[in-house]
Amino acid sequence: MFTLYKLQTALRKTTVRAALLVLTLSLAVLLGLRADVPQDPSPILRTQDIAQITALPAKRAQLEYLLIAAPQSEAPRYVFKLKNDNKLYVVKVPGTTHISLEREVLLRNNLPYAIARDDYLASHKAVMQDDDSSLLARAGAFVVRHLLDILLVILALFLLKNGLPGMGVNATVLTPDQLGGSMDDLIGMEDIKQEVLHLEDMIRNRDLYKEHDIDKPFNVMLTGPAGTGKTKLAGYLAKRLDIPLIQASGSALESGYIGGGSKALHALHRKACARGKCIIFLDEAQGLFMPRGRGEKKWEDDTANTLLGLLDGVRSDKGEGVIWVVASNFDDASTRMDEAMLRRFSVKINFRLPNKSERRELLRSFLARKADGCVDWNDLNLDHVAEITANLSPAVLQTVVERASMLSIQEKQVINTDLMFRAFERATIGLTDRATTAEKTRQRERVALHELGHFFMQIDPWLRQGLSLAEVKERSPLLKISTESVSKLGALGYVLSAADDVALRTLEELERDVIQLYGGVAAEELFYGARGISVGSQNDIEKATSMLDLMVNKLSMYSRSKIDHSQFKDQEADLGQVAAKADELYSYTLTAIADYREQIAELKGVLMDQYVLSKDAIFALLEQQQQRAQAEALC
Repeated sequence: MFTLYKLQTALRKTTVRAALLVLTLSLAVLLGLRADVPQDPSPILRTQDIAQITALPAKRAQLEYLLIAAPQSEAPRYVFKLKNDNKLYVVKVPGTTHISLEREVLLRNNLPYAIARDDYLASHKAVMQDDDSSLLARAGAFVVRHLLDILLVILALFLLKNGLPGMGVNATVLTPDQLGGSMDDLIGMEDIKQEVLHLEDMIRNRDLYKEHDIDKPFNVMLTGPAGTGKTKLAGYLAKRLDIPLIQASGSALESGYIGGGSKALHALHRKACARGKCIIFLDEAQGLFMPRGRGEKKWEDDTANTLLGLLDGVRSDKGEGVIWVVASNFDDASTRMDEAMLRRFSVKINFRLPNKSERRELLRSFLARKADGCVDWNDLNLDHVAEITANLSPAVLQTVVERASMLSIQEKQVINTDLMFRAFERATIGLTDRATTAEKTRQRERVALHELGHFFMQIDPWLRQGLSLAEVKERSPLLKISTESVSKLGALGYVLSAADDVALRTLEELERDVIQLYGGVAAEELFYGARGISVGSQNDIEKATSMLDLMVNKLSMYSRSKIDHSQFKDQEADLGQVAAKADELYSYTLTAIADYREQIAELKGVLMDQYVLSKDAIFALLEQQQQRAQAEALC
């Protein structure tokens, strides 16, 4: 099938261009020879004197022939010849005058005339020319007549050379003096800094590495979650090397036209080569790492194939100083990637989320940039804020600090621990609203019971171990329980807990997570019966199902044969195992939560009145309940 991309590719070949040139010249010569008709040598007398026409009736006997050339044009020509006169008379008249002359002179006097045929005009080209028609004037007239055709040809040639609109890529060229920041802005991340410094040494001392037979292009692959500093690191590297940075989005390479992504990559490479030493930074380029050959159409892999060639540096030494830095939010450990593409990157730097100490230093750095008096350092517990902001990237942490500043301005108070906590809540959960559920007492009661069910199943293991409430409070990640609606989550309430930095969880911990998720629906069944549970537990059940599938099918945690059952087609037996384990864990949840019926019923009323209960408030109420129970037991 013919495509514009195939035509562009063919026109890049010298042989094709030479063949087109020869063909064009041949056609021009052929047309020129065909147009070379012998001309009448008779002298021509040109005039615009209409009297020559009005006098023809008196010369009827001497008139040999009378022709009208181009009668429909703006300037028809009357061509006549007299007997015994070798001259050819050409009278040029205006188009409006021609109509009157034809009616009043020719037709009224019955003068014989005819319309000049094409073969006559071909042998009498001079008839249609004026006395003052120079070569330049004729060329100008030709241009005017064919202006639209010429513009269309020029546009077609331009599109063939430069591509259709949208086929280019928006790339930003930044010189070292335009790049801000430094490596010191990367708080913590010492392992990543060392990798970058090693890369810098490799680039600066290429001759030394050549002695060790390391002469490949230093292509760099940056992977890791969004907001961890991959883009900034590329800028820092360019600034340290004192070379320009060309930044483009890998997801914006494709233009919708065949070959658009490939053309954009070549354009980036040419732009970088023109600057000698340069870094090309492709951000959000995870789509280029996907395995090739998945699509049915051959051209779908053109962009990836082009990048492979450019990364190899096989196009001579012209791009020797070009360093490709490609960033992706996924890595080869979590996503299947093209093996050939991965081999092209001699340096791979994997970014991670900051740990607790790094989060504390990041928060301190962001807050220290504010003017004096904006932060109450004496009433700011950064360790506590760093603890509740687990699994947040530096970019999100900066958003939390910015949100704290907004709240500080709106409420006219300095930034402290409480304000940072509310900023974290606003940045991660979104806006909360009491008006949505203020008049829905029964729904708020259900929501309160549901959220308290989650909380009690969270602390249930520690209470059954016999730990004191103070010890349970210290271990509990709870931050607050709320019956305010959250539009972002589509929920009428929520339990906000601090996350854990450690992602490696055991079977026992996973089962506790499932039981905690079941706590909400179990509390509803405890108070309203099996037929009184609501759809509010949909999200909890979806998460629990996913975790059970991981435990039973993918990790075979309940079987001695450690295989991934999800890779097999027959899922009926596996579904039965998941259902059986779900029934076991939910039955335990329902039994366990019955032991806290009185506490839940009492806390429900307080939660409905106050809408929100903090961790301190909840454990204070539990302490009061425990003291009353002990006093009643003594009586």
